[in-house]
This record gives sequence, structure tokens and C-alpha cells, in this order.
Amino acid sequence: MQNHRYNIANIAVVLKAELHSSNDGTAVITSLLTDSRSLAMVDGCLFFALVTARNDGHKYIASLYEKGLRHFVVNHIPEEMKNARNVDFLLVPDTLLALQQLAANYRLRFTIPVVGITGSNGKTIVKEWLSYLLSDTKKVVKSPKSYNSQIGVPLSVWQMRSEDEIAIFEAGISQPEEMMRIQKIIQPTIGILTNIGAAHDEYFDSREQKLEEKLKLFSEVETLIYFADQKLSFPRKNKDTTYFSWGQSPISDLKITFLKTVVGKTTVNAQYQGTPIQFTLPFPDKASFENAMHCFACMLALGYPPAYIADRMCTLPAIEMRMDLKGAINNCAVINDSYSSDYNGLQIAVDFLAQQQQYAKKTVILSDILESGRNLNDLYEDVARLLQSKNISRVIGIGPEISRQAEKFSMEKLFYPDTAAFLRDFPFSSLHNETILLKGARVFAFEQIDEALQQQAHETVMEINLNALAYNLNCYRSKLLPGVKLMAMVKAFSYGSGSCEIANLLQFHRVDYLSVAYADEGVELRKSGITMPIMVMNPEEQSLAQMLEYNLEPEIYSFRVLALLKEKLAAGNRQSAVAIHIKLDTGMHRLGFEEKEIPALIQELKMISGLHIASVFSHLATGDEARFDEYTNQQIAAFKKMSQQLQDAFSYPITRHLLNSAGISRLPDAQFDMVRLGIGLYGIGVDEVEQKQLENVSTLKTIISQIRHIPAGDAVGYARAFIAPAAMTIGVIPIGYADGLHRLFGNGRGRVLVNGQYAPVIGNVCMDMCMIDLSGIEARENDEVIIFGEKLPITEIANVLETIPYEVLTSVGRRVKRVYFQE
Repeated sequence: MQNHRYNIANIAVVLKAELHSSNDGTAVITSLLTDSRSLAMVDGCLFFALVTARNDGHKYIASLYEKGLRHFVVNHIPEEMKNARNVDFLLVPDTLLALQQLAANYRLRFTIPVVGITGSNGKTIVKEWLSYLLSDTKKVVKSPKSYNSQIGVPLSVWQMRSEDEIAIFEAGISQPEEMMRIQKIIQPTIGILTNIGAAHDEYFDSREQKLEEKLKLFSEVETLIYFADQKLSFPRKNKDTTYFSWGQSPISDLKITFLKTVVGKTTVNAQYQGTPIQFTLPFPDKASFENAMHCFACMLALGYPPAYIADRMCTLPAIEMRMDLKGAINNCAVINDSYSSDYNGLQIAVDFLAQQQQYAKKTVILSDILESGRNLNDLYEDVARLLQSKNISRVIGIGPEISRQAEKFSMEKLFYPDTAAFLRDFPFSSLHNETILLKGARVFAFEQIDEALQQQAHETVMEINLNALAYNLNCYRSKLLPGVKLMAMVKAFSYGSGSCEIANLLQFHRVDYLSVAYADEGVELRKSGITMPIMVMNPEEQSLAQMLEYNLEPEIYSFRVLALLKEKLAAGNRQSAVAIHIKLDTGMHRLGFEEKEIPALIQELKMISGLHIASVFSHLATGDEARFDEYTNQQIAAFKKMSQQLQDAFSYPITRHLLNSAGISRLPDAQFDMVRLGIGLYGIGVDEVEQKQLENVSTLKTIISQIRHIPAGDAVGYARAFIAPAAMTIGVIPIGYADGLHRLFGNGRGRVLVNGQYAPVIGNVCMDMCMIDLSGIEARENDEVIIFGEKLPITEIANVLETIPYEVLTSVGRRVKRVYFQE
């Protein structure tokens, strides 16, 4: 059997599509694309123009056509493409359903065992561990990362190849009636139900309904593996399915007889078909134990001997679920994805690298790709084509196999036999102003390279979840009326989250505008590859020349600022018009033109050549508080009246915007042409209802540097501000007011999270550290300490300090290392 080998005519038949083509239908399709930004190679690529509540893939067909793509699945042919030549359009009613139908048809070509995994938690870990356990004896194909959605599952199944001996796919749902569509695509022969928890409870009437929906994945499996101690009530059992349970319950097929956690490990005794089993897991936590036992049970169901499985379980690796992006030496940035080396994972990592615009130069440090099951010449040809298509500047190969394939790479290249040789011989001083991707198999120990590239090793870090930020962006987008644009606020170092990295993500997600406070912030973004429009809210006289040079758009809030800009324009020789944004004062009385000034403003604007009014806007003083809605409505009315005068005075359209994050949710009738999204983007909602809709973006964390045991009566910290009332255990953590932890947080007012328990901050907060009460908490030096994050909301700190989350976020010092991650 050949891999894929569908041509356009075949696919038209499978999808029952109406084929509109100027070709003969013989073009062979080898890859599927659903995100236009991830285009790698145009040859053999088929784009599905998916339509969602937030976006429409048909908008990007013209740009893909310009890049050379010629094959599209659509629900209508865009007007601008109706006369396009040498193009195939497959017309279907539902493009997502078409994607799923094609993948389901492709799945029918394979008779190998297919493991389907679902549950509320643990799907990806179980998949990765099961793949690890099987990889010594089988050629395994699996879902990349956490591709478990209605879109991710068909893309995962499309990766199956004739040489694969077993497939492992995970399936996730968030709403009723989704799983049967996924079942038809995966068609698993073995099922693993990890657990049923609280995730997505809000979309189901009950846990029982959610269980019944998830079980639809296993409607035709030969074997279903589940945790007996969860006491799941199966609504109905399939007589053709073998139900394989594990747990401490007497009815378990694999019965746990002894369980003990000691010093970071878990000792497990079990019994299977009368045979005793003993092994040690290299993890102490309950979740890891459950995930590992699902894998053990699956291996038994596949016929592996218990002793063999037990030996393998002791070597289970820690699984990183994310790619980290952080600062590196010599003004570089490094993306660490050095936990797996499969080709599909490489594609995702290289996509993420290509999104980064901070530096023009991009380097990939890549190890041998192990256990791919593919012909090595074909594999590395694909790798080389992938890197070439994404304009990778340099590849550094580590390992004997990739070194033998050196001639396939046409870009700048270096090769080393192993990691030790690279660390010994590579000139690290040659790395300058570039983004570096680390992608390596675990045996190559790329963590040593990551450590060598570290810019700073401060143990206090702020982690920024890019997936959560994108989720919040889309959450607010879903609230916008049709045609309303979005301006994202990235001022003040993106609310403490890091300007360039956040702006880069927003540009990738096609936000319409960015806004900064000062020109130097905008200049930094331009130098980092940000090309989208940027409004500067506080243009200063000395920065106007820079603003014109870097195509930044000033806010004009007074006649003085307008006169300064007029003077700069007169002194220069600019060819294009300068976009400006007119600020109106509708009642906040901070900056802006008053209503009585509008006629004179219009007259002055018409006298200055080379200006283009991009927008007119104002600020609401109380848009987040319902008790002031009468005043807010007065401001809205004033804005309508004042902005209308400007719009009537000019012949071209002028965008109007008034609402901030709170207003987007509370005041949909005042969205006008654009809204400004600020604190909501970073996971802070206007009220408890909205807060539940958002995901946590920022986590400030540190470690315990030292643990001390002090007697009653001893003092802690400066000024003897805390006296121990009894013998107690305290911890010293390396974060202080120089890092943004306010002194008011000390002396018992604030608390941190240590191993899931609250620890009060005692004594005065010092410049670089503070002390916490660890009495009654099981903790060791180097344990993680959460200052704020998902389990300890930033709003709690703000309440303790009698301030707002804005101030807490923007106070986190720049010496605190920012680590960006994407799952």
C-alpha cells in the first residue's frame, strides 16, 4: 500500500464534492492544511477553508494562491478567485466535515491496532508514555502534541503510513455530539478512558452525560481499558468489547496490592492473572501513577509480558507538554522543544520558530530523528525541504545519522557527532541576534545546550502562557459585532508580559492594531519585525522624528502636539501620508480635544497636507462599573456627536473606537468600528462571570532557597518585624521588592503557594528575598513557590495591596526572567 496517493479527482468522489478545475484532476495530494499561516510546501498541499465563529478560511485563499497553492476545499468560491487559472476548487457544504470525511476514508486503508485515548485529564501523557513503551518493539504513529480536537484528530490520522505497526491518537471534546464524528475518524480498536473530571462540565447536563459522550469513542473497540476505582457507571456495555480494568478494587483485572511513595518515587505491587508484579515509577504524584497504570494495562492487553512492562515502567521519562521561548546569550532567543524528535513534532516546532519575528536569522539545532520507521534518505529530504520552505538560516545537526545526510541541507550548516562534541567545539560567540530552536531526542541531552545558551539564571521567573493569551484574544473576538476591528494594548512591556513576544503573537493572530504608550516601545517592536499598524498614545516632541522614521502613528490630543507634528512634516520630505489618531475628551478629563475645539481642529487639520486621520477615539472613565452607567452613557453620546463632526468634515472613512476590555463585555452597543483590548487579554476579567471565561496567562514563581528551623522568640527579617510565637519552620525565597513584590505584602498580609498549601509571608519583604512560614507544610529546598498564577489569582495580591491587577502585573521587574511557552 502506498501512502496517501489521493488525487484531486479521488478526493472529489470521497467528499461528494463539486469539482471546479481548469486541470485534469490528477494532482496528487500528500499534505492537508487548515491554517494558512502554517504553509510549508505548496506541492501536493490541499487547503481546507474552515469557517468558525471567529474566522473564515476563505479570506486567505487569494494570498495562498499568490504563494503557489493550487488546491482548495471550499463552501463557496471567493469572488476574487473566480477567474483564477490552474486551480482546483472542491465545493462542499461543510469544509470541516469534508476534512473529517477524507481522514476517515484514509483510516480505512489500515488494519493495524489503533489506540484511542479520551478522558478529562492525562490524554497526552498517556499517549506519549505508551508510545515510549512501545517504541522499542513497534513503529508507532501518534497524535502530535495535543492534537485531539475536531480539526486536530483528522490531521493526526492523515500521518499514518504503510510502515506503521500501531497508532495512538487522543480525542478531546468540549460539547455534546462531538465524539461520534471523532470516532468515525480514529476508529480505535483499543480504548483508554483516563478519567472523568470537571473539565468542560459547563457544557454538559451532568458528569453522566459527559461520560456517555466520551464512551462513544469506544463504540466499536475490541478492548476498553479503564480505572476501576473511579466507580464509573457504564450506561450500556458492548457485548463485543472486552472491558479491562485496573485499580485496588477486587474486581480489577490488574489489581494494585501495595502502593508507597518515597523520595520522589512510587513503588507499586500488583497482580495480574495470578502473577505478582513489582516496579518503581520515577514519579511521586497520583496523576503520574494513574497515567502510568493506563499504559501498563494497555501493554498487557497488547500481549506484552508483565516482567517486560515492569522493567520499562522504571524508565518512564518526564514529558514536557510545551515549547519554551526565552532570552539567550548574545541578544538571542531560544525555543526549547528538546523532548522529542519525531518529524511531525518538528513541523510544529519549526512553525512556531517561523512565527517569531524578533530576529531575521533563525537557527535550528537538531538531533538525529530516532525510531521514525521511515527510509532515512526520504526522512531527511523532507526535513531539509521543511527547513528550506520556512527560510531557516542555519541548521546545526547533532548525531551520526543527520551528519551523514549533510548534503541534503542547502542552507548554512554545521554537524557534530554528539552533544559533547558540540558543547566542546561550537563557537558560542558566533551566535548573535537570532532565534534558536532546540529540537532533539531525549538521549542527546539537549538540556545541556539549553543551559549553555541561558541568558540569566535568576531562580524567579514569570511564565507567560501563549496558548492562554491566544484563547483570551479569541474569547473577546467572539463578543465583537461583525466588522468590528480590534486594537491590542501592548504598552508598559505588555502589562509586564514582554512587548516583542506578545506583539509577535498578536501579529500572527492578525490583530488589526497595536497600541503603545511611548515611541521607544513602538521602535522596539519595529526592530523586532512587527509590521502591523502601531498607535503611540503619548507622542513626545523629541520622539516625533523617530515615529515618522519607523512608521508609527501618533495620538493627537492637543493643538500643541498637532503643531509639533506639522513642523516635523514641513522639515522633512515624506512621500506618504502620516496616519494620526485624534483623541477626544468626552468626560474623563485626562487628554483630548473638547467639544468646543472641534471646529478649529477640523480647520487646522485641513490646512496640513500629508496627514491621514486613521481614527478618532476617547476613553470611558467608568466603563467597568454599572453604578456609573448614566455617566458612561453621557460619554458615549458625547463621543457620537463629536466624532460625527470629524467624520462629516472629511471625505474618507475614519475609524471610531471607545471601549476597553471591560466595555467590550458590558457595552456591546458602543463597539463602533474598533475596540481596544488591554487587561482582558492578559486574563483579568471585569467581574467573576467574565473571569471564569478567561484563562490565566502569567505565573510568577520562584523556589525555596533555604529552609531554617527557629525557636520561639527568635526574630525574622529586618527591624525584627516578626517574632516567632513558637518553634517553627521558615523558608527563604529569592524574590523581593526589587522584583516587584511590594513591601506591603510582608508581615502576614500576603501568602504564597508551596506544594498546594498556603504559606504566609512573614517579616518585612527585603530587596531581593523574603521569608515564608512553612510550619505544617511538607517542603524541601528548591521546591517551587507560586507568587501568583492560576491557583493563586493575581486579584488576591491586588486586594492585599489595596490596588488593581494592572499595577501588580506592571510592577514585576525586568530582571525577572520571562519564559514564554506554547503547548
